[in-house]
Amino acid sequence: MSSARFLIILALITASSAVSTTWAKSDLPATNDEGMELVRDSELATVYADPGVDLSVYNRVWLEEATVAFKKNWQRDQNRNYSFKVRDRDMERIQGDVANLFHEVFKKELADGGYELADEAGEDVLRIRPAIVDLDVNAPDVQGASRTQTYAETAGEMTLNVELFDSVTGDKIARATDRKRDYRHGWMQYRSKVSNRADAERVMKAWAEALRNALDEARASATGSD
Repeated sequence: MSSARFLIILALITASSAVSTTWAKSDLPATNDEGMELVRDSELATVYADPGVDLSVYNRVWLEEATVAFKKNWQRDQNRNYSFKVRDRDMERIQGDVANLFHEVFKKELADGGYELADEAGEDVLRIRPAIVDLDVNAPDVQGASRTQTYAETAGEMTLNVELFDSVTGDKIARATDRKRDYRHGWMQYRSKVSNRADAERVMKAWAEALRNALDEARASATGSD
């Protein structure tokens, strides 16, 4: 697969139906300090990639557990703006739920695409290291002494930082950053753990589908060139 074709495919990794922030690529260097090239034709995210990599050699995926970090001062702001209080254990529960959901969504999407999940290095194993940062849940479902109902225009936002590695050599193939914000509905809606999960799952599924599409395209391109 040509390097140009790979860069176009890689840009799909961060495409989704949710609202995205467009990064100012004009301010970014064409090549980063790791020697990867900026993908300028992606309007949805910052993507750097090794132009010489061939994704078609990977049949299995080693998906690391996603790390999850809240937006700075999220707990303080929540406790200042709402009558309920977000405790440390609430944050730990939410982080665990988000990480588990991410793994569940990606695992299913990759399995549906015929990709086997691995938990160790191998010649045909692509290692993926995801991190969700700046998680901002507008109306978390927090259990207090009395049951309260919370409302918000949107579920919130989160940023995905993802790095792709060759599992044997450890060489970094690509890295991408994409911030997704839930649609603003223009009116307040009741938020619950169920609705927050559904909104997060929608964003994660789009990310997972894009990764699967990139791997599928690489396979098809390699087959067509034989």
